[in-house]
Amino acid sequence: MDQTFRLRIVTPYREVVTEDVGEAQVPGKAGYLGILPGHAPLISELKVGEITYRRGGEAQYLAVSGGFLEVLPDQVTILATTAEKAEEINVDRARAAKDRAEKRLGSPAADTDIKRATVALERALIRLQVSARRR
Repeated sequence: MDQTFRLRIVTPYREVVTEDVGEAQVPGKAGYLGILPGHAPLISELKVGEITYRRGGEAQYLAVSGGFLEVLPDQVTILATTAEKAEEINVDRARAAKDRAEKRLGSPAADTDIKRATVALERALIRLQVSARRR
């Protein structure tokens, strides 16, 4: 049996990853999913989180902000709302987004969309976490 599977991560704007990998961890709606070659087929919604995959012995990290995942025994396709590799993340922009979201949640105005501000904070925190993994 092959020790890799094809991982494809695409957004509406670009193809982010197309590689043969040995394993992946993906933020499914009900929690993180560990995927190895030969995994049983499944489809899941994604939540805001970190995608980790291994190519050879080297781990790669991406921030993702939702989408869908399809797992087949030899291929995993992720249709992400957004996906950024650690080295692509603008740390200053992520910090500013985190500060804005914390300010909105700390003293919300009457018209503040709490759910939207919470998701913005989650997204900013994941982007900062992933960017910290740069080599």
